[in-house]
Amino acid sequence: MKGFSGGMAQLMKQANQMQTKMKKVQDELAKAEYEGTSGGGAVTVKVNGEYKMTALTIKEDVIKSGDVEMVQDLVLTATNEAVKIARETSQKEMEKVTGGMNIPGLF
Repeated sequence: MKGFSGGMAQLMKQANQMQTKMKKVQDELAKAEYEGTSGGGAVTVKVNGEYKMTALTIKEDVIKSGDVEMVQDLVLTATNEAVKIARETSQKEMEKVTGGMNIPGLF
């Protein structure tokens, strides 16, 4: 039984270390910015690691076109791209910490 409790203590220590690393990575990812563009750079959207939009840039000639539906589509496309990049980056960074283990509730 002594070996079991020693092994359990080691396992708990490793779990705590992983949890600390995960928290650090999550904090870093939340502060990062991810950029998506559309229309050949006509619209640029930045989101943070919490998937909140932090910046939106629309080139003046796009606005002058007067095509509201096109502008809406460009904004949606750029936003979705930025969120996709943020999500994929987050998953890759967390997989580095977890060694590829799928931990429920992590993402």
